Amino acid sequence: MTFDSLGLAPDYLRAVADEGYTEPTPVQRQAIPLVLAGRDLLAAAQTGTGKTAAFVLPILQLLADSDPQAGVARSVHAKPVRPPVRALVLTPTRELALQVEESVRTYGRHRPTRSVAIYGGVGFSPQASALRKGAPIVVATPGRLLDHVGQQTIDLSRVEILVLDEADRMLDMGFIRDIRRVLALLPTRRQSLLFSATFSDDIRKLAEGLLVDPATVDVAPRNTAAELVDQLVIPVDRERKRDLLVHLVGSGRISQALVFTRTKHGANRLAEQLGRDGIPAAAIHGNKSQGQRIRALDDFKAGRVGILVATDIAARGIDIEALPHVVNYELPMVASDYVHRIGRTGRAGVGGRAISLVCVDEAELLRDIQRLLQRPIASELVAGFEPDRSVRAEPLRAVPTRDRGGARGSATPGRRRTGTPTGGRGPVAPGIGAGRGPAVRQHPIALPGERLRRSGGPAHATPHAAGAGANARTRP
Repeated sequence: MTFDSLGLAPDYLRAVADEGYTEPTPVQRQAIPLVLAGRDLLAAAQTGTGKTAAFVLPILQLLADSDPQAGVARSVHAKPVRPPVRALVLTPTRELALQVEESVRTYGRHRPTRSVAIYGGVGFSPQASALRKGAPIVVATPGRLLDHVGQQTIDLSRVEILVLDEADRMLDMGFIRDIRRVLALLPTRRQSLLFSATFSDDIRKLAEGLLVDPATVDVAPRNTAAELVDQLVIPVDRERKRDLLVHLVGSGRISQALVFTRTKHGANRLAEQLGRDGIPAAAIHGNKSQGQRIRALDDFKAGRVGILVATDIAARGIDIEALPHVVNYELPMVASDYVHRIGRTGRAGVGGRAISLVCVDEAELLRDIQRLLQRPIASELVAGFEPDRSVRAEPLRAVPTRDRGGARGSATPGRRRTGTPTGGRGPVAPGIGAGRGPAVRQHPIALPGERLRRSGGPAHATPHAAGAGANARTRP
């Protein structure tokens, strides 16, 4: 199937071709015709499946085909009419808002529709000025959008299409109250599209109150990312994690990697320590300014730094094509966050690996993750870094809200751990709360491609040299 069969107008087909894409992904094949038909939509699709283009392309066409200003004769002396906000896209993070708005400009280049991205962490006035000029498409994070509503710099009374992108992450981040406040400001008669990585009970409940007779698209079954990524656990003592990470990078086993810590302070400390060890690294988290975050991400994508250390909140919305490695420097307190973390690699038909450095304190967290995945994760002991079996586990506890930036269930070693599911013992990696066993190695696997096929043939996995930059181009 090609894009020509989806009902898109020539201007948008041309924009897609300009980007080198010829074959739509599964979510695009199913969603684009439904959105063009005016249906409400509930779609399960993870980042990296082409979901942004699945709603941006048909929205651009719908707005262009029904432009209320088209064909209206105006006097040369008439005051310009500010176009209303006709489509609103809500995203959980500023990074995702910027990426979606960039896609609007990319796919609308041959039939431009003005768009604005509004998000926190930057000045209010420039956004207000852009909104006063009029923008039919607004991409926004909920909090900053409500700030503009309160300052009367935006009018949502004529919105025709609403998109909730990564709705599951918005719920996880506590945006449900803000979402409800936004919904109360929108017209009752509108087209609504909800995109989520999974169809959880909370998402279905949200959809029931938001969507009218929705069509359903499901191209992201639960834990798909976990199934498609080559995963490995390396047991190590808590005090030797950094030394092990340096060893893995220096030996070439890890090249470019997104490394996860639980806290902002931990991200800063690790990035600084790696820099002193001669490994260029940068950190991104909620305390960084928007400029600092963009600079760090650009340096990572360009290969100027090989390691990007991030918290869960900061990493949401980041889309890096052909990222070879994800490293769990610390396991997340919530097992489902592991799935979201490792889903940053092994995407768009390009192989990836997720490595977790696990100490004795995290044995229960590892069991929770393996229960969620319903299978054990392969484990390997690295020579010279075998954990000391005499070391006793120290309890973990959730870190203060001011440090975790709203992420639920973050934790730090040596403190009481709370709010984590418990249950019967599941599979445990050798050397972690159990006797050592033989080293088990997993080999990289070829992943089935959901990537848009470019002219010239399908995408293939390619080796990554240490420090080489991942392809930073945003996919549709």
